[in-house]
Amino acid sequence: MVQFGPRCRMRWCPSSVLHLLRCVRSRSCTRRGKSRLPPWIRETWAYILLLVQSLCFNSLTDSDVVFDSVFEPVFWTVDYVTRWFGTVFVCLVVILTSSILAIVYIILLPLVLNTYSPPWIAWHICYGHWNLVMIVFHYYKSARTSPGYPPTVKNDSPFVAVCKKCIMPKPARTHHCGICNRCILKMDHHCPWLNNCVGHFNHRYFFSFCLSMTLGCVYCSISGRNLFLEAYNAIETNYQTPAPHYTFKEKMINKSIIYMWVLTSTVGVALGALTFWHAVLISRGETSIEKHINSKETKRLANRGRVYKNPFNYGRLNNWKVFLGVEKRSHWLTRVILPSGHPPLCDGLTWDILPFKKDLMPV
Repeated sequence: MVQFGPRCRMRWCPSSVLHLLRCVRSRSCTRRGKSRLPPWIRETWAYILLLVQSLCFNSLTDSDVVFDSVFEPVFWTVDYVTRWFGTVFVCLVVILTSSILAIVYIILLPLVLNTYSPPWIAWHICYGHWNLVMIVFHYYKSARTSPGYPPTVKNDSPFVAVCKKCIMPKPARTHHCGICNRCILKMDHHCPWLNNCVGHFNHRYFFSFCLSMTLGCVYCSISGRNLFLEAYNAIETNYQTPAPHYTFKEKMINKSIIYMWVLTSTVGVALGALTFWHAVLISRGETSIEKHINSKETKRLANRGRVYKNPFNYGRLNNWKVFLGVEKRSHWLTRVILPSGHPPLCDGLTWDILPFKKDLMPV
């Protein structure tokens, strides 16, 4: 009698036993072939097994790697939804801004022309249209300008790491965007309201748009405060006294003024806080991503008794000069106060990392 065990060898078995084993194996293979799962299920299962094995057998595994791997489906879902809703958000910005402009030109402008003095009329017309031009110009440029991508062909540009997603060299201050699915030069963040990444070549446009929109919302909120109070008191009813009679046109005017004031005040506060935060980052020579990286490095070196210094911080004034592209005194007017499409001072691939002891530009 032949015994089968883990140490038995095939050459010990008779030919009949070998034939029986072959038949059993062929039947099991046939059954497996009939019950094969769909390809997408098998691919998903193989990916999960590979993911688990990479976590178990990777010597570089840490808490960050485990967190990214476990929540990768969540990140992928968020990136996909954000990419799809980008066009919706852009349309929403255009619709809301257009509605405010319609109210201003149809309702408020005739009131200004009929009630204000000539100097105030000139002020409102000049400032309002300058602010409008700044908003439209910088929003278009920030949404349509490429943020900047590292080269995909072999070159002599220095790099500091290799992207684990693109498998391409990454220059300094370059990060991978999961929504755009590529690396971005000096990436700050992906803005769904622009449907575009904010990077090296459109960061100035983005900040100028936020600042211009904040100023416009504050301008509308302050200028329309008295009109808002009058419109709110007009439609506010009291149970003890009957509501006054208003025509349909008057009701629509009052509701439009209330809508404009509430929207501009809300956006002014929210966008103003965001603009202030980015202004602080620009003064420090940081982006939103670098803020988190520098905070971690500061804590890590502090535990070792050392001090971390941001290599891209040239001082507050010099940081603003580099960011705005100011090279001479006249640029404060032509490149900051007025719309300008000038490119940044550097190409985004190489950076001066030594702190400057004096001004970059004597302006």
